[in-house]
Amino acid sequence: MKVALFSTKPYDRESFEAIDHTHEIDFFPQRLTEESVHLARGYPAVCAFANDVLGAPVIHALAEGGTEVLALRCAGCNHVDFDAVEETGLRVVNVPAYSPNAVAEHAVGLMQAVNRHLPRAVAQVRMGNYALHGLAGMDVIGKTVGVVGTGKIGTVFARILKQGFGAEVIAHDPYPNESCREMGIEYVSIENLFERSDIISLHCPLTEASHHLIDADAVARLKPGVLIVNTSRGAVIDTQAAIDGLKSGRIGGLGLDVYEHEGPLFFEDRSDELLTDDQFARLLAFQNVVITGHQAFLTREALDQIAKQTLENLTCIETGTACERELTPAT
Repeated sequence: MKVALFSTKPYDRESFEAIDHTHEIDFFPQRLTEESVHLARGYPAVCAFANDVLGAPVIHALAEGGTEVLALRCAGCNHVDFDAVEETGLRVVNVPAYSPNAVAEHAVGLMQAVNRHLPRAVAQVRMGNYALHGLAGMDVIGKTVGVVGTGKIGTVFARILKQGFGAEVIAHDPYPNESCREMGIEYVSIENLFERSDIISLHCPLTEASHHLIDADAVARLKPGVLIVNTSRGAVIDTQAAIDGLKSGRIGGLGLDVYEHEGPLFFEDRSDELLTDDQFARLLAFQNVVITGHQAFLTREALDQIAKQTLENLTCIETGTACERELTPAT
């Protein structure tokens, strides 16, 4: 099958070319948008990533250009217009579980980077400043950690915090995970989780229900000084509400691998460009905010698994074999 792979980075090309397969892949560094979708014309399959634009105009343009399969090399599908998918008959597949450990472990890293002020501490040492004033964190053992979303990633994170750090872990999820229950994790209402947690880690998909889950009302409920980590989707947090919470001290620290308006920013070197996103600039100004550029997935093991599952999905579609990772408009 001939495939147009968009938003290609060197690590994508390396991982896909390292696997033996029969597909003919053309690698495009461009992000898939309304402006670049013409490049996909004539390709039966298009492979897209998390920040590609997959709204109705792009979906219709893909179908009109002869594309039959949209292969997402990511788990999230909130950026896909499934009404347009249903209208065009386009088939969509994804990679739902490439490496839960990669994302969960990065979330732990962000948590401790914020908690122990690691970026500031490293910067001070590089400048010859070895004073410790302002660098005090907290022991995680015995603290209450709220996990929002206990799918594969959230469950790994919960296990690390409970069994590794000795934290008291509580969780919220419309569909409780039996593995978490077996670990003794208590499921509570989202309001209860907000009020009790010293640390909150977000691992939920972006849906209508989770959009701006952390908003001004939620911030008002939070335990003062709470640390929040988000490795799920940026729009789970209302950015302005988070900024206000940081300014008031209600939010004691924020660790982000995703950002509500990251589409035009992330995955590119923009060091020579003027930052025009005022909210992002404000977040960067806080010393108790640590931001990484949507890299939680980025381990060698995860990249290998993403390439392998994506290619397997395409082979299933091409050979008419049932694909368990095919998504439907009802997804």
